[in-house]
Amino acid sequence: MLKEERHQTILSQVELHNRILLTDVAESLDVSIDTIRRDVKELDAENKLRRVHGGAISLGFTTNNTRNVNIYKQKEKIIIAEKALALLKDGGVIFVDGGTTCLELAQLIPQQIELTCFTHSLPVAMELLTKPNVTVIMIGGQVSRESQTAIGANAIHNLAEIKVDFSFIGTGYVDSHYGLTEFDWDIVQVKKAVIKCSKKTVLLSVSEKLNSQHRYKTCDINAINTLVTELEPENALLNSFRNHDIRIL
Repeated sequence: MLKEERHQTILSQVELHNRILLTDVAESLDVSIDTIRRDVKELDAENKLRRVHGGAISLGFTTNNTRNVNIYKQKEKIIIAEKALALLKDGGVIFVDGGTTCLELAQLIPQQIELTCFTHSLPVAMELLTKPNVTVIMIGGQVSRESQTAIGANAIHNLAEIKVDFSFIGTGYVDSHYGLTEFDWDIVQVKKAVIKCSKKTVLLSVSEKLNSQHRYKTCDINAINTLVTELEPENALLNSFRNHDIRIL
C-alpha cells in the first residue's frame, strides 16, 4: 500500500472514531507499527490530526473551541442532534456525554427550554453555560487530555448518586449483535455508570459507525432505548437494529 493510501486510511479512521491506536491501524493495514508511527508523525506535522501516546486523535475532538470547524460529518451530526431535540421537555433532567455529536446537541438546545443538564465533558459544559435556562452540573474527576471528559472513580461515584430522565451518549463503535464498544477502558467504565443512572439512554451515532466493534464492551444493544442516526428510520442499514427493542429516530 502506498504511503498516500495509508495516510488516507489513517485520517478516515481517526475522523470517524475520533481516536485510533497505532497497533490497530498497523494490524488492519498489515504493516509495522513503526511505519504507522511515522505516518502519524507526518500527519501531525501537517496539522491533519494530533499525535498522542500510542495513537492519534482528531483535531475536531481536541479543540478548546466549542465552535470548531473541523468536525467530521458535521452535517450528519447536526441532523442527529436536531432529531434528539424532540426528546427534550421543560423541567427535564438529562446527561449529555462528551464527543462531537453530543456537542452539536448542546449547541442546538433552545434558549427558552428549562433543563437540568449533567455532563462530564468540559466543551459540553461550556456550551451549556450559554443557555440561560439550563442548570449545568459538572460531573468531576480526573480529566482525560484526549477526550476532555472526567473519568475515574470520582466521576463514577458521582454518577451513582443521580438519576436522569435521558442520557444522550456517543460511542466509538456500535454493532446490532455485540453492542457498544470502545478501545478506552476508562471511558467504558464511565459510560457504564451513565447508562446505569439513566431512566432511558439515547445513542447518537453517525451511520458510518454501525456494525463496527472494538475490544472493550460498554453494554448490550438492548441497554439502549433509542438510536438516533442521520438516516431515515426506514433505511435498510438499520434493519438489524429493528430486531431489538429499540426506538429508531
